[in-house]
Amino acid sequence: MAGAFGYEAEHYDLSMQVGELSLFPGLRAARVGIDHEMLIVASGVSCQAQIKDGVGRTALHPIQLLAQLLEVD
Repeated sequence: MAGAFGYEAEHYDLSMQVGELSLFPGLRAARVGIDHEMLIVASGVSCQAQIKDGVGRTALHPIQLLAQLLEVD
């Protein structure tokens, strides 16, 4: 998505096409065991938005993942 570029309406389709080159197919093909959900981690807000729009999944920021890993019951 390259930062704000993909947020602009006139660039959205191109942003999705670029995602389809490698990122989206890779995320769709990734498989995890039945009891585990695949985590997607992306630090950039634009990357997270592109993933959400492209494959319908929410990407965590690395700090969010770290916070989850550090939670104590």
